[in-house]
Amino acid sequence: MNMVNNWLDLIWKKMTRWVHDLINMLPNLLMAALVMLLFIVLARIIRKVSARIVERMSKSESISGLTSAVIYTLVLTIGLMIALKILKLEQAVTSMLAGAGIIGLALGFAFQDLTSNFISGAFIVFKRPFDIGHVVDTNGFVGRIEDIQLRATTIQTRTGLHVIIPNKDIFQKPIINYSLTASRRVELDCFVPDTYDLQATAAAVLQSLQSLADNNAARSTEVYYSAIDEGKTKMCISFWTTRINPDDFQEARHHAILAVTAAIRKMTPASV
Repeated sequence: MNMVNNWLDLIWKKMTRWVHDLINMLPNLLMAALVMLLFIVLARIIRKVSARIVERMSKSESISGLTSAVIYTLVLTIGLMIALKILKLEQAVTSMLAGAGIIGLALGFAFQDLTSNFISGAFIVFKRPFDIGHVVDTNGFVGRIEDIQLRATTIQTRTGLHVIIPNKDIFQKPIINYSLTASRRVELDCFVPDTYDLQATAAAVLQSLQSLADNNAARSTEVYYSAIDEGKTKMCISFWTTRINPDDFQEARHHAILAVTAAIRKMTPASV
């Protein structure tokens, strides 16, 4: 019986002490809650304002979203630190930071691919090797950039397919951005019979290429012979075109082949 009374007395003293400590901490609890509420409201306001400012400056929704999210997290973290300081829980702050580091490290190992995609996406968003609307060639796909997110980039191919490529694969492999190119070089090879006047034929081909609308007059057009093979002479042709997209580039080659073929056909052995 005495043991039961001792246990009850001990429990009563503990509960009394806890209630007393709670009453003493009540002002601090209220102050900490008020501080957290204030920082939550402040973080939301700053997130909206920063998103608008960054989007206006960068013209990129991805950049504004990433920046505002980071700022929002930082403001909330500061508010949490202040609240714990008011509650005199400095040790809890230290433990929380250490725990966050350990959790972050564990998550980093567990989600390596996801983390790599987000980091690569951040680099793509800030470095901007391409933008929405650009025509690119990456990872074996050629198409127009439709959307850029932190995890993946969407490309619409020439056949109309939408391909979602992880940013890690784009960041780690070569990218051809056709939209950043002012002009491309078109190269053609053909054979001219030795019975033709080679000099006159080269002049005719050069004139036909210079008259093409696809030809970039600011860059030189070249027509020269490079080899002789069993009664035929190999002619190498090169010119520059401003039609840089793959489909337009192929069309420029098409018109050039037609022009070159027509010019050579006009040259007959009788002109020798």
